[in-house]
Amino acid sequence: MILGIGTDMCDARRIATAMERHPDRFVQRIFTTAEIQHAAKRADPSLFYAKRFAAKEAIYKALSGSGLAGLGWQDAEILNDESGAPTVALSGACKRALERLTPDGYKASVWLSLSDEPPYGLAYVVVSAGTISG
Repeated sequence: MILGIGTDMCDARRIATAMERHPDRFVQRIFTTAEIQHAAKRADPSLFYAKRFAAKEAIYKALSGSGLAGLGWQDAEILNDESGAPTVALSGACKRALERLTPDGYKASVWLSLSDEPPYGLAYVVVSAGTISG
């Protein structure tokens, strides 16, 4: 069963401008240490950050139906698995929002797809739940 859907698009130029105005403050406020470490490996991290910013917004929309609504920026961490596919780790308010959405006897999953057409980054999120067997 689908519990929530969210999508968002972010312009990497907007992220680059924010990074120029507030080099450390912007990045450290929005992104986790692991996300920052991955971005540091890029020649131009603005597109990397734009996709993750869009992913966080899409996750918030999927969890709340309308956007941020008290969910913390770092409560949704976007990394990659061994094959390069994006993964989502929720903590804090995002994790609690997911728990509230999930019916008793079900286990929730967060599915994320990222794409880009520079300078734009796009994220699409589906929150689903299946019965717990056992």
